[in-house]
Amino acid sequence: MASSAQSGGSSGGPAVPTVQRGIVKMVLSGCAIIVRGQPRGGPPPERQINLSNIRAGNLARRAAATQPDAKDTPDEPWAFPAREFLRKKLIGKEVCFTIENKTPQGREYGMIYLGKDTNGENIAESLVAEGLATRREGMRANNPEQNRLAECEEQAKAAKKGMWSEGSGSQTIRDLKYTIENPRHFVDSHHQKPVNAIIEHVRDGSVVRALLLPDYYLVTVMLSGIKCPTFRREADGSETPEPFAAEAKFFTESRLLQRDVQIILESCHNQNILGTILHPNGNITELLLKDGFARCVDWSIAVYTRGAEKLRAAERFAKDRRLRIWRDYVAPTANLDQKDKQFVAKVMQVLNADAIVVKLNSGDYKTIHLSSIRPPRLEGENTQVNVTVDYIRPASPATETVPAFSERTCATVTIGGINIAEALVSKGLATVIRYRQDDDQRSSHYDELLAAEARAIKNGKGLHSKKEVPIHRVADISGDTQKAKQFLPFLQRAGRSEAVVEYVFSGSRLKLYLPKETCLITFLLAGIECPRGARNLPGLVQEGEPFSEEATLFTKELVLQREVEVEVESMDKAGNFIGWLHIDGANLSVLLVEHALSKVHFTAERSSYYKSLLSAEEAAKQKKEKVWAHYEEQPVEEVAPMLEEKERSASYKPVFVTEITDDLHFYVQDVETGTQLEKLMENMRNDIASHPPVEGSYAPRRGEFCIAKFVDGEWYRARVEKVESPAKVHVFYIDYGNREILPSTRLGTLPPAFSTRVLPAQATEYAFAFIQVPQDEDARTDAVDSVVRDIQNTQCLLNVEHLSAGCPHVTLQFADSKGDVGLGLVKEGLVMVEVRKEKQFQKVITEYLNAQESAKSARLNLWRYGDFRADDADEFGYSR
Repeated sequence: MASSAQSGGSSGGPAVPTVQRGIVKMVLSGCAIIVRGQPRGGPPPERQINLSNIRAGNLARRAAATQPDAKDTPDEPWAFPAREFLRKKLIGKEVCFTIENKTPQGREYGMIYLGKDTNGENIAESLVAEGLATRREGMRANNPEQNRLAECEEQAKAAKKGMWSEGSGSQTIRDLKYTIENPRHFVDSHHQKPVNAIIEHVRDGSVVRALLLPDYYLVTVMLSGIKCPTFRREADGSETPEPFAAEAKFFTESRLLQRDVQIILESCHNQNILGTILHPNGNITELLLKDGFARCVDWSIAVYTRGAEKLRAAERFAKDRRLRIWRDYVAPTANLDQKDKQFVAKVMQVLNADAIVVKLNSGDYKTIHLSSIRPPRLEGENTQVNVTVDYIRPASPATETVPAFSERTCATVTIGGINIAEALVSKGLATVIRYRQDDDQRSSHYDELLAAEARAIKNGKGLHSKKEVPIHRVADISGDTQKAKQFLPFLQRAGRSEAVVEYVFSGSRLKLYLPKETCLITFLLAGIECPRGARNLPGLVQEGEPFSEEATLFTKELVLQREVEVEVESMDKAGNFIGWLHIDGANLSVLLVEHALSKVHFTAERSSYYKSLLSAEEAAKQKKEKVWAHYEEQPVEEVAPMLEEKERSASYKPVFVTEITDDLHFYVQDVETGTQLEKLMENMRNDIASHPPVEGSYAPRRGEFCIAKFVDGEWYRARVEKVESPAKVHVFYIDYGNREILPSTRLGTLPPAFSTRVLPAQATEYAFAFIQVPQDEDARTDAVDSVVRDIQNTQCLLNVEHLSAGCPHVTLQFADSKGDVGLGLVKEGLVMVEVRKEKQFQKVITEYLNAQESAKSARLNLWRYGDFRADDADEFGYSR
């Protein structure tokens, strides 16, 4: 017997190996396994045990990427069946083992038994008996163990089992495929049906390496919809685990490593597959979330096919119990009472963008912003809605580039069970805001919004339509006397005209939109004298008359943004139309008089409504309320010109961001020329459809413009950047900024009618001004991922700050909030500030530096280990 590494016998006698126990974590081959102990407050210790006295075939190995001349090594015959025999028998089972020999290099050889003691199945003997391993050459049968192995081998030979069967065993050699030529097509070809697989390696809690059966594809699978803490690779090659990264990895390893599973292939990201791993004992994605080992991520949750709401519910479960990564979690509405979180209110006004004004049961008014969407306009009615507050965005002060924002209550608003935000997004009338991964201030129905947006994009609805956007021209003739004179006869002859109340200035003065005439007019109620409101005049503030606010509020509640009918009778000298307004058959002038909020004016005498007005006024006088409490003669309301607020002057121009590069440059299209590009693309594709290029007839040359067929099957304008071979041509899509490697069969000659002389290349490259992009690959990837989530395929505002040798350096703002994208990266600690000396940049540089200090104090991202620049600046390529 080989000498034992741990002796337990008396001196002079043979060494008695100590029996040790463990759980089988992994089977490395037909003659080597890894066993682990029991976890105690963290991942347990583990060790590799090699089976003594036998030999099984070597498994395939991939050539090292660092050795260009190295070649992949295939399986030896019967190596994989031997591994599978042990895997199915041992994984997750308790075994006992004895160490018989330990080499100077630390390799341990011994005997392994299934169960808690040596009376269990001898694994080496089972392998030899199945013909999956042989006795090592040179071993002599001079002890009971060797004799039993010899007997097992003779039995296997006699029965022609395994390697002793007829043939070379070539059928047991796997055709391993380490890469997939077209991952997108590969995923789509499986139609989201479960694929049998074996989990071969666990990189972290949410990323594994899987062997897909029966075709032996070895692929990396990222769990759809979630992300676990990871292991960050440092400059010296070591790995630093994020909090709970090791625990999350063990959680997945102990349940899935080398288990038979099924994987639903849902999407792809580069060569990595996005999918859901199913095990008979449960769905690992949901389990990781529920135990606080992972968080939901928006960019991949949309492809999760088993119900994103289940993932959000599992995450909420962990958040509510503050498990692991959520140990410091504070809910966005933690300080709100239940009555303030959910309530029923009446919609009084639909503001611009994403806000409505509602009236609470208490009579108070509250502005509500729809959570997580960015709509151009919202339609609604004066009706009852259910409001669920998702979060409250605190007030923010104004900066050089960002205006001040008051506190915002963001909520989900439903009517008749329909989520208004989801309805808007599904029609393509709004887009969904993308958040940072750690930002929990979002809609409670965020996944439904993402799904609705995906449907709208797929069906080309609204904002996502490829058709030319219809232009709605509205003539605003408010205060324009000349235009008003031209419209007056037409409106007088029309009798009653349909209108929508756009704004209420006072009880009797409104702004109306006439749909048939597509014009905006200022409209004064005829026949009444309404209390005048407060006005700002040059040099003084004129206070409003009693009950002016009540009259304004009455008119707002009754008609604001409602469909009404109007009769135009005349026009005043300021170009305002005068007439009667009817809502649901009632005359608004009569209603104001009836509620003692207005008096009858003498001009009503010649009107058919005069008797109704007098009757209403008489009844109001009898009650002696409001304007009749203390009667005083009122002058005729004078029409004061409105003072329009001047728009903020800025040199920013609207652009559409189409591509983000790995070094944080980005490509944009000019919004003003967007329709020209769409028209050119449509005409070009029609031309190509009628005269398709002959496949293989085009010989690409570097620097030449051409047409290229993208993965969506459509043709785009491109430029050849490099020709490796006919099968590998590097092209740059000149109108979008992205690059691709294509075979020449997917290229063609660019028709002259669509050349850059007709329309210049639309994608322009820019870089962020005032920031330094991290040179560390992981840090730079984090910054790029943040920018991709925030601005890719969105409209922004761009201002060129200074020119450089590579491309112009600019500041970029979000189109809705006017927030500075570069400043946001600095605030998140994802980039550092590039200090410039020019005087005109000092204000913005100061703001950037203040944001950097805040990120440093909060130890965000780059600054998580403090200010590394003092000692490591040269090493990491940073400068102060």
